[in-house]
Amino acid sequence: MDALLDSLARTTPVDISPTLLIVIVAAAAVLSIPQPIWKWFGLFTTLVHELGHAVGAILTGRFVHGMKIRMNHSGEAVSSGRGKLGSVISGSLGYPAPAIVGAVQLWCVTQGYTAMALFIGGIILVLTLLVIRNLFGFLVVAVSAAASAALWVWATPEQQSYVLLVIAIALLVGSVRGLATVIGVHTRRRDQLSTSDAYLLFKRTGIPSVFWLLVFAALIGASVVWAVTMVLETY
Repeated sequence: MDALLDSLARTTPVDISPTLLIVIVAAAAVLSIPQPIWKWFGLFTTLVHELGHAVGAILTGRFVHGMKIRMNHSGEAVSSGRGKLGSVISGSLGYPAPAIVGAVQLWCVTQGYTAMALFIGGIILVLTLLVIRNLFGFLVVAVSAAASAALWVWATPEQQSYVLLVIAIALLVGSVRGLATVIGVHTRRRDQLSTSDAYLLFKRTGIPSVFWLLVFAALIGASVVWAVTMVLETY
């Protein structure tokens, strides 16, 4: 136990030159922009999206019954509980979740808490295996957990920091992509409205979908601004 606590202790943040930072940003762009690669990395973004719903439900006293992740980047997190507020908070945290996680992960790395971020993320992924209710989703979570474990066991602290920075930035980009996609559903593909969290929140609350889209945009925008500010101030 003492060894584990020592490994999670705060360390000196990794030193990153401007050139290496450019390489990290480029690697994140490769993960999150080209469609052939996004087809696969986007599944991890979907997982974080659904975990946002699940965490929102848990924090408001709801019970999470299960989660699903599908190959077309759709998913669902089913929860139940008394009161409407919990379901509204849970429903609001899906699209912003990748941006929030990405920004928090950036903060952890820049403040010397890389090991803590990796450990907590790995534990969450392992626990998620208990609530996944479809085989494909189970495979997505299992691969993500295995990658996290491999980083913990075999990567040096510097390598862990570099990888977490790449993933954090890619999640921020992925969250912006998700926001653009859901806005497109409301403006150009209205036959798909049933897939939109903003539309589902409208059905629950009577508050127009545009309000929820603005909430998503505000949370994602704040996360991106915070992340960019951290990078500029640190490196």
